Amino acid sequence: MFIKQAFKGKHDFWRYLIGSLIVIIASTIGQFPLLIAMVWKVMQDGGSGLDSINEESMYTMFDPNVFLFLILISFAAAFVGLFFVVKYLHKQTMTSIATSRPKLDWKRIWFTFIFWGALSSGLVLLDYFYLSPENYEFNFEIKRFAILVVIAVVLIPIQTSLEEYVFRGYLMQGFGALAKNKWFPLLMTSVIFGGLHIANPEVGKLGYSIMIFYIGTGLFWGIMTLMDEGIELALGFHAANNLFTALLVTTDWTALQTHSILKDVSQPEIGAIDLIVPVFIMYPILLFILSKKYKWTNWKEKLFGTIEEPPKEDYKIIE
Repeated sequence: MFIKQAFKGKHDFWRYLIGSLIVIIASTIGQFPLLIAMVWKVMQDGGSGLDSINEESMYTMFDPNVFLFLILISFAAAFVGLFFVVKYLHKQTMTSIATSRPKLDWKRIWFTFIFWGALSSGLVLLDYFYLSPENYEFNFEIKRFAILVVIAVVLIPIQTSLEEYVFRGYLMQGFGALAKNKWFPLLMTSVIFGGLHIANPEVGKLGYSIMIFYIGTGLFWGIMTLMDEGIELALGFHAANNLFTALLVTTDWTALQTHSILKDVSQPEIGAIDLIVPVFIMYPILLFILSKKYKWTNWKEKLFGTIEEPPKEDYKIIE
């Protein structure tokens, strides 16, 4: 069982608190290049306005490709921090916090990556060509887009993988080992995952109702993780979601602003239908499709069952 992987190593809950702090510190260190670049940029402009830098000005201070590169470096640094936490603080392997299988199942990762990448891109193109063409501008510039492709293909999978390893892997196991059940880690990791998006500019533009989407997405990826006994499906889905979005469409008011092919110029607004369709209709349909493909059964036990810690003398058998 996926969550029981935690019992292979040192799983005292204080270790997860310390480990999370170390990952946050590593991420903060990874933000130094961005901070240095911001100070240098301000000094180049005469040194005035250093104290007036805010989140909104950060997005306009640099070319989108430069800003994307600088902001994604922090995730690479955090990944290094997570590796050391798992190896030295918990005495586990990265594989053990990712899957109950002997190694990552790349077929699963590629399936959801291609499946969701094609489906989500198709929906955007349908909207662009047929449903709401007035909401888009053609934004394609070959040189800038080529640079974007290199940055996005290399760094966005690192960003999305870190988030999956932390939330659907590391913390899912940590909360599971603490609570000795499965619903609590599913709920907690989803709420924390959604809550970390509260600083995104989308929340300021669309309101706090967008948090239903963020938390609902965390639940969606958490459910597929528990049902499939590993984060592989969530890894592919998350990477496709962010990568194809970065390459295909951008706006002036989201956290991810890029030199993409299209630009959404519609007024930022969100209604009940915009939240209901993806979270309460599309996600359940996708889970149904995955359940048929991977023959998921015993949903109640896998999502709400209890977790029994194996006797200490059985640890070597589990390993």
